[in-house]
Amino acid sequence: MKIAAFCGLAASLLATPLYAAGLVPPAGYYAAVQVRDKAPRACPQVPQPYTGKLVFRSKYEGSGKARATLNRESEKAFRNKTAPITTLERGVTKQVSYYMREGQPEQLECALNWLETWARADALLSEEYNHTGKSVRKWALGSLSAAYLRLKFSTSQPLAPYPERTAAIEAWLIEMAELSVRDWSDLPLKKVNNHSYWAAWSVMATAVATNRRDLFDWSVAQVRLGASQVDDDGYLPNELKRSQRALAYHNYSLPPLMMTAAFARANGVDLRAENAGALERLAERVLDGAAEPDAFARKTGEKQDMEDLGKHNKFAWLVPYCTLYDCSAQTRERKREMQPFNNFRLGGDVSRIFEPSAPNDS
Repeated sequence: MKIAAFCGLAASLLATPLYAAGLVPPAGYYAAVQVRDKAPRACPQVPQPYTGKLVFRSKYEGSGKARATLNRESEKAFRNKTAPITTLERGVTKQVSYYMREGQPEQLECALNWLETWARADALLSEEYNHTGKSVRKWALGSLSAAYLRLKFSTSQPLAPYPERTAAIEAWLIEMAELSVRDWSDLPLKKVNNHSYWAAWSVMATAVATNRRDLFDWSVAQVRLGASQVDDDGYLPNELKRSQRALAYHNYSLPPLMMTAAFARANGVDLRAENAGALERLAERVLDGAAEPDAFARKTGEKQDMEDLGKHNKFAWLVPYCTLYDCSAQTRERKREMQPFNNFRLGGDVSRIFEPSAPNDS
């Protein structure tokens, strides 16, 4: 990792608040740290940094081109091998959320210690990977950068005393982002799907956290490409290929698309008009499908698997969506009933970030 060179530059930059110039997140990320009279929460042991090959089994192993039939054995193997990575994602997001809500310095120290330990170990940077492995890398990048953003841009400036630690963390995030750009660039259109959208979100979160305009531009280009794929009826052709999981994967595509579009708009790039309002068309198609999935069943020839559609956090995209668009009263009510949204792949307290007055789970 090129930490040493980055440290000198970052130390000088951190002498003044970075949120004063350059790339910025939506307004909610500037929230001050709350201070509440609560006992410090214990900091769990840092999970062992994952420095091995990013070669993992797919949970859909052996399911054919649709990649829609869950393989329980391979899913278990995948979850066991990636457990330290998922523990890192969830743990950092949780400690940052606790810190933003309660203001205990022990929680900030915990989150920074976890991030710095993995950064200095060059974790998740292996050049040996398969499709599932590069997917895991970009998911982790999005979770970590999104949580880190809340610390970086808070008006409380909690990172100001830690220039060397944050320099190491940011250098590591940048390396993962650059690898993700390489991993997910120049794909044939038939292979551009939800993975590309999640890569866009992960790179966008890192771009804003580290003020990297080139990464920002790449992320915006991926969302434009995604929007170009939405057909006149609001379907994503490459997600329709997922057979009985087509609706679920349309819904799964929306969190990264809406988060990335919200970040783009905060920086003067409005993606709402792309392909004649494609992102809104996609969102409305999914909302209609969640209420009545027959249209997706007719499109795919398969009854839709609705398990994921019953999980409220799968609809966390509604929060940025309703800041980008004039949501109907019905959609606002649906969002209200589902809140609070807490999705670690989006940095945690999505409701709190975008709607400070929304219910929360603290």
